[in-house]
Amino acid sequence: MDERRIAARFTGFDQDGNGYIDREDFYAAAKALLAEFGATARCDKGQALFAGAEAFWQGMAGIADVDGDQRVTRGEFVTGAVKRLRDSPERFAEIARPFLRGAIEVADPEGPGIGADAARRALRVLGVEERSAAAAVAALDADGDGRIAEEELVRGFAAYFTVPE
Repeated sequence: MDERRIAARFTGFDQDGNGYIDREDFYAAAKALLAEFGATARCDKGQALFAGAEAFWQGMAGIADVDGDQRVTRGEFVTGAVKRLRDSPERFAEIARPFLRGAIEVADPEGPGIGADAARRALRVLGVEERSAAAAVAALDADGDGRIAEEELVRGFAAYFTVPE
């Protein structure tokens, strides 16, 4: 497992670029998804997405916020992620499940799962470059049905930290 690769993933979580990950970064991601897909924070799906963002933040802080200051530095992220990934990439990815589930519902309420176009749009809103977003969507649709199931997203999240670009 390459600590440099994991450290590079830190930037994706640091939505505001202030050098650390905190609750507001997860809320910013939720707000960006809501804006992209025309949903409000007050609707049921918006509430579920924000609850997922909070659960994701709590999981991240639980594994990485060593000093308890409610901020995860790059060093804390690398240390926490490396430990969890060594233990089990799937368990690490589970902290993202509530957020991913909420994002699916906001981005593509037709379900089950999320369509390829909606997934690509969601990744772009979260800061993934277009070419990488398209490649990720193609790789995530493991069964080739044009939709990405929640399980495929969770597995993809784990792979994101363990597979080279």
